[in-house]
Amino acid sequence: MQSSDLAEQFRSPATKPDRSKVPYQLAQPFGCLPEVIIKGALDLGDGPDVWINQSDGVDFKPLVFCVSGGYFVNILRVRRSGVLSRHRHAGTVHAFTLRGRWHYLEHDWMAEAGDYVCEPPGEVHTLVVPEGVDEMMTLFHVTGGYTYVDPFGTPLGYEDVFTKVEAARAHFVAAGLGEDYVRKFMR
Repeated sequence: MQSSDLAEQFRSPATKPDRSKVPYQLAQPFGCLPEVIIKGALDLGDGPDVWINQSDGVDFKPLVFCVSGGYFVNILRVRRSGVLSRHRHAGTVHAFTLRGRWHYLEHDWMAEAGDYVCEPPGEVHTLVVPEGVDEMMTLFHVTGGYTYVDPFGTPLGYEDVFTKVEAARAHFVAAGLGEDYVRKFMR
């Protein structure tokens, strides 16, 4: 440390220049990607270009597709009650319920608007939207992917960041936004 740096360090606060509003002056780390900014991420309205159909009454709104890290973040919107899927997670899942209610057949809790759930990797559960719920929306951060299974664990299919990217890409092409539109969500 140079003597001028030491003097700066021990100045009284009244004589020290205020640097709190000075932006960081060095280069960001090598390889650091730019931020993903999704304006109106929690706008839960009906935009035909925003929601990607997954199955009857089930859509998702992408927020991030991290192909290098193997995770995705989206808002799942369900407009029907009943069993959605039984699946096993390869990684941790974070869920924040925005609207409605949902639960797993394997547990005795009910996730309601404002609730947070952290699901452990390896767990198998059956997602249900109960009767009387017109719309359920939950923000999911899915690490790894999940395998759809029957009640005895036999694999039936899978979903991961790459299948989500392909579904989004096809949707954006059909909506006239072009296949490169999906890149705004990718890292």
